[in-house]
Amino acid sequence: MGKSATKRKVSVKHSINISNVLVIGSGGAGLRAAIEAKKLGVEVTVIGKRLKEDVHTVLAAGGVNAAFGNVDSEDSWQQHFADTMIEGYGLSDPKLVEIMAKKAPKLVKEIDKWGANFAKLKNGKIDQRFFGAHTYRRTCYSGDYTGRSILMALLKKAKSLKIPIFDSQYVTEILVHDNISFGAMTFNIQNGERTVFLADSVILAAGGHTRIWRKSSSRRNENTGDGFYLGLKAGCELIDMELVQFHPTGMVIPEEMAGTLVTEAVRGEGGRLLNKNGERFMKNYDPNRLELSTRDVVAMANYTEIVEGRGTDNGGVFLDISHKPKEFIVEKLPRMYRQFLDTLMIDISKSPMEVSPTAHYSMGGILIDAKKHTTKVEGLYAAGEVTGGLHGANRLGGNSLAEILISGKIVGKEASIRSLEMKIQQRSHEIIKKAHDKIDSLIKDGNEVARPLQRELRNIMWENCGVVRTEKKLKDGLNRIDTIRSCLENLDVRPDSEGYQDLMLAFDLEGSIMSAGATILGAIERKESRGAHQRADFVNVMNDFKRNFTINLVDDTLKVKSKGLKKISKELQSKIKKTKKIVNYEGMLLE
Repeated sequence: MGKSATKRKVSVKHSINISNVLVIGSGGAGLRAAIEAKKLGVEVTVIGKRLKEDVHTVLAAGGVNAAFGNVDSEDSWQQHFADTMIEGYGLSDPKLVEIMAKKAPKLVKEIDKWGANFAKLKNGKIDQRFFGAHTYRRTCYSGDYTGRSILMALLKKAKSLKIPIFDSQYVTEILVHDNISFGAMTFNIQNGERTVFLADSVILAAGGHTRIWRKSSSRRNENTGDGFYLGLKAGCELIDMELVQFHPTGMVIPEEMAGTLVTEAVRGEGGRLLNKNGERFMKNYDPNRLELSTRDVVAMANYTEIVEGRGTDNGGVFLDISHKPKEFIVEKLPRMYRQFLDTLMIDISKSPMEVSPTAHYSMGGILIDAKKHTTKVEGLYAAGEVTGGLHGANRLGGNSLAEILISGKIVGKEASIRSLEMKIQQRSHEIIKKAHDKIDSLIKDGNEVARPLQRELRNIMWENCGVVRTEKKLKDGLNRIDTIRSCLENLDVRPDSEGYQDLMLAFDLEGSIMSAGATILGAIERKESRGAHQRADFVNVMNDFKRNFTINLVDDTLKVKSKGLKKISKELQSKIKKTKKIVNYEGMLLE
């Protein structure tokens, strides 16, 4: 461990920003919330740690779901509901799913008018295509950049409404007094300047935690679990943290690209998965559907081949489309052809790709009320991937972009109503001082550096809480995380003329450690295999575990509780029962 850390002298001055509604997170959910608040006549401020044009929303490629029935007239919101509940293995909050399925068409049409420019049919209606386990074609799209097109439309709308968006703001605390939120403490990542953002209502839209796995489709310094930790510290409850979606195919090399998505369309267009022995191994896991099986089954198959020693030297398996003509590949998979050519100088029309599963989406998150998106803390709302409850044990492709539009609109409205109805807002100088003290406590000389500790944590999560889990590995993971936690006291944080990255990484590491612990604790409790949660020691779906697990932070210790599922109406139960299982995913794999 080395010698103890030495504290540095720092200034505790701060600027103050006051608004009716504060939005933490400048991605799709946060922007849609801010727009709704502004339209209702309140002053709103948006803060984010990344540049607003480069938030995680831009990575969403496949599309956004809405049951228009433009291509398949039989589609309905009820069928969208049923497909989502089935794909979530029954663990979703049915009210959240119902609200999403009902409201999606109106809000998708709205964002199209704002400039998302979705593909159109000859009759002028929005085109729709298959995307994974949908009974009908319901996914609206803008080429393979739907997330970016939605984000740009939201930014354009926010600019027209003159909504202030502050980049490079790292939120260290949501300010809470007597279980009532009144703002947030931040520092500027570039220059360290601190700001206290005061507000009547606070909306948390800060994303998930998939970056804490070694192989992840998230980029550096995003989705580190800081949003979950902010919520826990404020007094929120988490739900379904063990439920993390692993995309079957991410790049393996080069190191800086590890986890970058390799679209499922490669398999949809005839790509074959092979182990190092040249065996087309999917015949051992799903002999009927082979590579066109469900995302969770293919991810588990790839992972099993790798850990059982049949993977490549780089820790992957081969995905081969080279048996198809080059013209076909360039036409159908232009982005993938260019991606491997640019990064590895590999021509995928001649050579196979190396792929492995990659942590892709946090199904769990902050527990919210379905109708108002309130949390356990008064005046604190949550939206987007930072929340849990909608996706259950396996997210239905295209629902995440629908979620950001719908949940954003809901929280924007509810947060504004609260502000407009308030007669007095209590604030606490003591709470603000404690937030300053926390920042000051991390700025010190030490012998530990955040980046290597982050890397070690990502290794732990991949090895001990990856695609396939066991109780022994999970408990060993907790012990290894405790070792990293013990290093925090001796972390070296030296802000300088190059910026305050060290301080950001220190807070990120704390959030990642807490989020990792919450995930593992939930995974230990769920003694079954369901959807994206696979246990080698409990391989079957168990009726006893058709429930949710929630997590609270009590005296800096995580506590797990079991929570019963909410009831589904007879009408919607009937729709679920009548929905036929999809046995062939050909033409349905896009992302």
